[in-house]
Amino acid sequence: MLFGAGGLPEVRHADGTEIAPQLDLRMHFALYAGVRPIRALKGLPCPLSSPRAAEIDFVLVREQTEGLFFARGNSDVRGDEEVRDTMRITRAGTARVADFALRLGARRKARGRPGRVTCVDKANVFTSMAFFRKVFGERARAFPELQADSAYVDATALNLVMKPWTFDVMVTENMFGDILSDLTAALVGGMGMAPSADIGDRRALFQPAHGSAPDIAGQGKANPTAMLLSAAMMLDWLGEKQGEEKLVAAAARLERAVERAFDGKKLLPFEFGGSSGTADITRAVIAALGRTV
Repeated sequence: MLFGAGGLPEVRHADGTEIAPQLDLRMHFALYAGVRPIRALKGLPCPLSSPRAAEIDFVLVREQTEGLFFARGNSDVRGDEEVRDTMRITRAGTARVADFALRLGARRKARGRPGRVTCVDKANVFTSMAFFRKVFGERARAFPELQADSAYVDATALNLVMKPWTFDVMVTENMFGDILSDLTAALVGGMGMAPSADIGDRRALFQPAHGSAPDIAGQGKANPTAMLLSAAMMLDWLGEKQGEEKLVAAAARLERAVERAFDGKKLLPFEFGGSSGTADITRAVIAALGRTV
């Protein structure tokens, strides 16, 4: 399904947390792989000064059924003095998301990418994270054609700002992925450029990662790029799942149309300081689809 993430921060549970139906869907349908592609588009300004920022093209894969988010709804509340939340890392949960990331790395390598898959963790401090790294290493042995390595999350955050073009595929724990996915979106201009997918073995959900943005509702300012790219991800997943090359080709065509729409440097979304709104960008992509094969 194609789904828009919620965004009603004023609606909260009694314990102060927000309602989060997308988290419930991930758990209910075992959508364990949160997939966040990040790619710089020609024709748009980049927040980074390095000319190599134009080479940004990587995917962050976030485990979504355990990690620190396992504590959601299960916090150990000790009166009004202390609350404890527990991180849970299992072999089964880590193995399946590691395999997903490694298969993605192999697929990207077949399309000309480096074939590097990086496990992002905090294995120097937490036993759970050392275990996450261990299981990743074990699963990576089945993919000798790939360059599999590991990095600490704090060093990764630094390198994502200093040299993001060196990354290809990353796989990480739930909370780390939640934080890094927003950081990586900023590298290419913001959440309006950030598509995402929540994928399981049988089902998947696709959504722009930015949520519903109620502060600009009805103003025509929302950037539809993330939604369009999420739709392309959906077509690609359906095509791979069903063995339908036409769907895979349609996904690639939609991606190329988005690229072509911005490449002319006539579109500049509001978050970039421009005035191209929802309708302007949509019309440009539709026109580009007509010219894209």
